[in-house]
Amino acid sequence: MKYVSTLALALMAIHANAHAEDAGTKATAWPPKITFANGTELSLGGNLQYDANQFSGTGYNGAVLEDDDAWRRQELGVTLKRKGVYDFGATFDFEAKTWNDVALRVETKALFGHDAGKLRVGQMKLPLGFEGNTATRSAAFVEASLPTQAFYQGRRTGIDWAFEREAYIVNAGYFFESDLQGNNKGDTAAARVAWTPLKQAGNVLHLGISAAQERPDSEVNGLGVTVYPSARWRAKPEAALTAVRLVDSGTLTRVDRIDRNGLEALWIHGAWSLQGEYLRQKTTRELGLPSYSADGAYVFGSWMVTGESRVYSAGNVGNPKPKGKYGALELLARYSRIDLDSDGIAGGREDNWTLGATWYLAQNFKFQANYVKVDAERGAFSASPDVFELRAQMHF
Repeated sequence: MKYVSTLALALMAIHANAHAEDAGTKATAWPPKITFANGTELSLGGNLQYDANQFSGTGYNGAVLEDDDAWRRQELGVTLKRKGVYDFGATFDFEAKTWNDVALRVETKALFGHDAGKLRVGQMKLPLGFEGNTATRSAAFVEASLPTQAFYQGRRTGIDWAFEREAYIVNAGYFFESDLQGNNKGDTAAARVAWTPLKQAGNVLHLGISAAQERPDSEVNGLGVTVYPSARWRAKPEAALTAVRLVDSGTLTRVDRIDRNGLEALWIHGAWSLQGEYLRQKTTRELGLPSYSADGAYVFGSWMVTGESRVYSAGNVGNPKPKGKYGALELLARYSRIDLDSDGIAGGREDNWTLGATWYLAQNFKFQANYVKVDAERGAFSASPDVFELRAQMHF
């Protein structure tokens, strides 16, 4: 993918030059957007992230966690929309070689004359949890927390309905196909409800609950052999550029269904914010095999040193908008935990503490630095490596 990396660097340079040249006029030539006479807009979007991970300490039995730097995401997509009527978006991650959201969303007010919410069909994220539904460009930390990594279901193909009022949000979906890579066959029903008594800029309170039930399907392989559904619950030590996982349930066979539940909370007050989430799963199996349950949680706080506020919209968060010419600075701290020791399976336990700093250089650039202190144990083994992470990001 060297050509994609070269393109990404070129786009960064183009944007930087355009931003500098147009600063006085407040006009921007980037990102490219075409607006038609009827108000329809065709635009290009992307999210480019380059990471570096440095480890100290080892995994179990002295397993080496190797330092690395690489592209984390190279997402590029197009959006066609007409405000108040519809929008269609398609995004591909050239680094992971996977499709992200590819979906058409329609405003019911344009269809029926009154607002009954928004309908979306295609591949999308499931309405389960908070952090898992946050856009990758808006991630507060370099990597998702332990429970989000392990339990969030990811994208599926189906239909979704979202309905928002001043004091609440309701989101429900039914997903009846695999993802666009042809994986994860089966059906899932999911719903998310949030109470939002405060929903003004810089003054937000969001309290939510979510649930999903997945029923994976069997498949027949190329040899005509039936492959029964399985599940595996695991997480990296909040660092993506390593293959080492310190907690891992192992593969659970003959899965009948998977039930997921979540609780979430967000508070924003000016430059300060708190966010937390609890996630749980229960895997039910066939043939009298024992079920397996596991859970995890995280909580983090942030302070915008330069006085901005985290952005909240439609039940989720976005990047703050820098006020000053030198950008915006955010300091963060997170605690996350996961427990995969359950029902006779020694999947392990892990507790992580993370300190972070984010510099929003401009509206489309940010730089992140995280330090992660890991404390994990699995059976008779324990490990306490440290991770230092850096990320450079351009998004548009």
